[in-house]
Amino acid sequence: MAFTDDAVISIESGPFDIRTELIERAVRRTLEERGGGGDISITVLPDSEMARLNLKYLGKEGPTDVIAFSLGEEFWPLGDIYLGGDQAARQAAEHGVRLDEEMTRLAIHGTLHVIGFDHPDGEARCSSAMFDLQETLVEQVMATDRRTDAWSERDDPAGGRR
Repeated sequence: MAFTDDAVISIESGPFDIRTELIERAVRRTLEERGGGGDISITVLPDSEMARLNLKYLGKEGPTDVIAFSLGEEFWPLGDIYLGGDQAARQAAEHGVRLDEEMTRLAIHGTLHVIGFDHPDGEARCSSAMFDLQETLVEQVMATDRRTDAWSERDDPAGGRR
């Protein structure tokens, strides 16, 4: 397979206050699993829109956390990923993690689907190879983020967040 290092990533966060640079870094790191290139569009939606997409495309009722469509080409990953902003906030609270981390997890999960990974349904889902890779990537991206935050806080008396 021939890939380039170029990746085109667009993120539409709508009314949700998310760190798009962190999501972009997560998608780029995930694309590296297949060579680095790709064209990925991410849209963050409220429960009502996620429920509509979930019913229309997956035949399931209610909101969900991530829906990914691989429009892909064999040599150039191409896909649309929809992240449930409201659902991500609930999951972050439930698991005791920051919303940034949960959004990173969902962006990685969707990107893995776009580049060809899949997992079983049900309880086996969380012990699948895809989930193991997902959590490894989340750790890598969040570790980089923590190092970046530490540098920002040291260099910025306001604490690094703008």
